[in-house]
Amino acid sequence: MSLVEKAASLNGVFDSIPIVNIGHASTPEERAASALQIRDACMNVGFFYVRNHGIPEEIIDRVLSAMKAYFSLPIETKMKLYHREGANYRGYAPVLDSNIDSENKGDLFEGFVIGWEEQVFEEDDGKEADANTTIIPNLWPSEPAGFREAFVNYYHAAVGVRNVLFRLFALALDLPETYFDDKNENPPTMRGHHYPPQTGCEDDYAFGINAHSDFECFTILWQEPGIQALQVLNSDKQWINAPPIPGTLVINIGDLLARWTNDVFRSTVHRVINKSGVRRYSIAMFVGIDPRVRVEPIPSCISSERPPKYGPIFAGEHVRKRLNETYHRNATLGD
Repeated sequence: MSLVEKAASLNGVFDSIPIVNIGHASTPEERAASALQIRDACMNVGFFYVRNHGIPEEIIDRVLSAMKAYFSLPIETKMKLYHREGANYRGYAPVLDSNIDSENKGDLFEGFVIGWEEQVFEEDDGKEADANTTIIPNLWPSEPAGFREAFVNYYHAAVGVRNVLFRLFALALDLPETYFDDKNENPPTMRGHHYPPQTGCEDDYAFGINAHSDFECFTILWQEPGIQALQVLNSDKQWINAPPIPGTLVINIGDLLARWTNDVFRSTVHRVINKSGVRRYSIAMFVGIDPRVRVEPIPSCISSERPPKYGPIFAGEHVRKRLNETYHRNATLGD
């Protein structure tokens, strides 16, 4: 069955998020098997968990500890690195700073945003980054100790997951495995999030981030274990919980990859609300491609019954348009 025929047979009704093991893909046959599972998940759900992703637990533990220490600092200290005063939103984003829904007062989370930077080691922590090691310089707090190292080491580990997934996505789309290799040179943006606890009547709880879809190709999300907050909307307009599963990451398709695949892959609406009564932490890496790449529906996603839905567009233009439409130039994404 072709991609287009398979897509036509699915209706987007699901009641759980599938899990794909990407850790046993050393042979072409194993990679093809993982790609088929990913294909089904992307066509029907737009979300899936990945198991055996390769990010060591100690790297996750260190970045979680760094987030907890940093977000506990006084607001005056954190605002010294306010992201709107830096380049390309690097740095600290306070609670209610972004607003995915203009009807709301703001999204109930705070975040810290970084981009590409060479890996650092303990003896380098706290030093200014070499201007030649970043495309857009990151901003780093002077405390807590080890913050920069923890964030950059997690970032690089997540980039390794990105590289594996791009190759599996190519196979899932009946493309050469290396199809995306020369297109994904644009460094991802990564953000650590803190969702504060809420008190009072649950009916009055604010969304950590309201219903939205992501802009770029896909998102790699780590969720703190034991705290349910992420929900995914199926085609029956039911909100399906995407609870944290130990040892996994959550992957979701973004608008750009959905457009590239002629909507064969779904960019699914999702939201976050922290009803746990405790603080919740997560880390999202937003994966795009080189802004100069010309994006038009992939041939394997087109047929006479499913003609192209979209004209060609440069990836950078797509992201700028989505930012303007959704945020009115005022905010950034998060999960």
